[in-house]
Amino acid sequence: MDIIQSIVLGFIEGLTEFLPISSTGHLIVVSDWLGLTQTDSNKAFEVIIQVAAILAVLTSYSEKFQFKYWKLWLKVCIAFLPIAIIGFIFKDVVKALFSVNIVATMFIIGGIIFLLVEKYLKHHQPCVSTLETVTYKQALIIGFSQIFALIPGTSRAGSTIVGGLLTGLDRKVSAEFSFLLALPVLGATGAYDLLKHYQDFAGAHMMPLIIGFVVAFLVAHVVIKLFVEFLNRFTFNAFGIYRILFGILLLILM
Repeated sequence: MDIIQSIVLGFIEGLTEFLPISSTGHLIVVSDWLGLTQTDSNKAFEVIIQVAAILAVLTSYSEKFQFKYWKLWLKVCIAFLPIAIIGFIFKDVVKALFSVNIVATMFIIGGIIFLLVEKYLKHHQPCVSTLETVTYKQALIIGFSQIFALIPGTSRAGSTIVGGLLTGLDRKVSAEFSFLLALPVLGATGAYDLLKHYQDFAGAHMMPLIIGFVVAFLVAHVVIKLFVEFLNRFTFNAFGIYRILFGILLLILM
């Protein structure tokens, strides 16, 4: 992997990790377009840029890491449990699902779901407007909705946000709970991948790793802030349309 490729992939990770458009799906497609194969060193690179995304959440929501928010973090942990259990049991099945065809299909399905959810929200007002008032039941439902993210192209952010919206969270809180839930999810998968691929870092060129990490962190940090501002004014319809168009494009180019 050269410097330009590391910048592109770092940018894609930072841009898509917390938006409901599937970072994994975009990384699969862009890596394919760049002619990158899934070598051990490239997998190690993906782990590094994912860690950068985690760090962006830590810096963006540093004020939430106080003892007075322990109930909020308990809810985040409860939401994490379903995907932790199901993901571990079916990890080999999930790996077999990775293909551009499945990614494209799930992009389209996810886009349609977002448009339908927004139509539903026109007649149902949210009842939760702060992170602290998310209930344990809502957290658990969001956790179960996150299981769909195991299918490539579905989007972890997308599935958790939809779960939040359908349980009564407003758009901003749904997104922010999804950000916080990314910490245990990405932290667990990142730690597992680090242990699995730690030997590959020794043979990897450090400069692409460093540049990819910095780019992913900076872009993710900016995207988190801009996404929250966007949701204060707009709906998720734009993301639904984008997903459908991108999915169709992938099917055409296959």
